[in-house]
Amino acid sequence: MNSNAALTAAVRAGRGERIDWRFRALPPALSGLTLDEAAARRAKLFDDGFFGPFVALDADAMEHNLATMARWCAKRGIALAPHGKTTMAPQLFARQLDHGSWGITAANAGHMRIYRAFGVARILLANQLVDPSALRWLAGELAADPDFEFVCWVDSVRSVELMTEALAGAERPVDVLVELGGEGGRTGVRDAATALAVAEAAAKSPVLRLRGTGGYEGALSHHTDEAALAKISSYVDSLRDATITFAEKGLLADGPVYVTAGGSAYFDRVVDELTKPWPDGLEVVPILRSGAYLTHDDGFYREISPLGEHRRITGVDSFRPALHAWAQVTSKPTPELALLTAGKRDLPYDEGMPEPQLLRKNGVVTELTGHSVPKLNDQHAFLELPEGSPVEVGDWVRLGLSHPCTTFDKWSLLPVVDTDGETVVDFVRTWF
Repeated sequence: MNSNAALTAAVRAGRGERIDWRFRALPPALSGLTLDEAAARRAKLFDDGFFGPFVALDADAMEHNLATMARWCAKRGIALAPHGKTTMAPQLFARQLDHGSWGITAANAGHMRIYRAFGVARILLANQLVDPSALRWLAGELAADPDFEFVCWVDSVRSVELMTEALAGAERPVDVLVELGGEGGRTGVRDAATALAVAEAAAKSPVLRLRGTGGYEGALSHHTDEAALAKISSYVDSLRDATITFAEKGLLADGPVYVTAGGSAYFDRVVDELTKPWPDGLEVVPILRSGAYLTHDDGFYREISPLGEHRRITGVDSFRPALHAWAQVTSKPTPELALLTAGKRDLPYDEGMPEPQLLRKNGVVTELTGHSVPKLNDQHAFLELPEGSPVEVGDWVRLGLSHPCTTFDKWSLLPVVDTDGETVVDFVRTWF
């Protein structure tokens, strides 16, 4: 099988899952149908009994984002291993791989187990892995499947020692990258001397192979002024410096060298640095790990993405938001306040409040301006109404969402809608 065939087959097999009460927003009329049978019905969100609130994906916007990112990465000569934690949807992993992605990034061992259950053949774990149980499981996966490729991070000599101990006797070595951190960041070594010590330890381990460096720049800033962007570039440049040092000291294993960074906020600066010329003889595969590009958003990434509302990349279309919620107005206790049937259990709120965008009244959809959601309770959104607001009990409000990473985890099955925003053409299953 090629690198995507097993995943494609597993996703196809999963389409036989039948809809029932577990998927709280789906209409009873679709119960008992498989996902494929339900998609073929082309049900309407508002006319065919869907229970609000619900979050829906825009098919056209997702395809636009997939194609846009794939073309840009190919043009810049960068490999893309999108972070699967954003969606935890193998169906969407398959589409990303179909668009040329190099692999899929994971955040922890639980993610890896799900990925492997669906046949993902190349996994980049953007984290350390020191749990003996998980390492023994990984060794078994590598031994059972010679086509399975895996790489993770190390950021301490101790982590190298723990991995070496747990992997003793493993049939295949585990590829690792030295993770570099930064001031104000998360994990990762903080200085060149420590990085070198970790690299030397990894190179000496009988069960590890040092393949390069990795890190995450997104934790270093949430701004896009020149000082912030310069800080990002300097950090990514440190990955280059460390990789070159490791190569000069003969610490890197034979084969391609991996250098990886890149969330969804600063991938332009990451690519600018990682695609600079490398020393002769150093075969570097620069890998970007952006995940939120797939759906983009109407908040954090709209503001900060290089292909968002304030583009930093020219000659390329901006991403389009592909993730929206619909909630019904169930109460209007004062002329200034309405309550919607969606709250913290349904919508993201860690990177900004939902944004009221559209009003659906008596089947007619119009723009909704001048309204805001200042806070959420568990199951309610507080909708502030300006003077003369047309919002009444029974109406529906479409909400733009900020931060897809904390949206998908709230929904195990999401409808995918056509360009009219109401006709359901597919369903996406998530596994959190």
